[in-house]
Amino acid sequence: MPKRSIKWQCINNCGACCRLDPSERAEAIEVLDEKQRKIYFEMVNRDGWCRHYDSGSRRCRIYDSRPDFCRVSSLKSLFHLRQGDSDSFAINCCRQQIRWVYGGKSPELRKFERNLRLLNKKDG
Repeated sequence: MPKRSIKWQCINNCGACCRLDPSERAEAIEVLDEKQRKIYFEMVNRDGWCRHYDSGSRRCRIYDSRPDFCRVSSLKSLFHLRQGDSDSFAINCCRQQIRWVYGGKSPELRKFERNLRLLNKKDG
């Protein structure tokens, strides 16, 4: 029986991926081309967060027009992933970033894991 692929899903009111501090995201910046890097660095506030991130509502103010590197659908091409590896890669990236930003026992990480279980249970 073929291995069932795990599905990724973003959680509302997290924003961990909006923490763009270059000293914390070297591996992400590395895969960007020159134009994307310029946009990335222009987006970083002094506090390390994206200037388009609304910390009050914990949402992106430019979500619909955000750059391609902010979209999970771009991970496959940016990181040269094999077909079907994007979701598991995104899950690992989210876990790592949520732990880094909010901590390993944070409500955000618990919510992320709970949503993954529910999403993958109903698809399984």
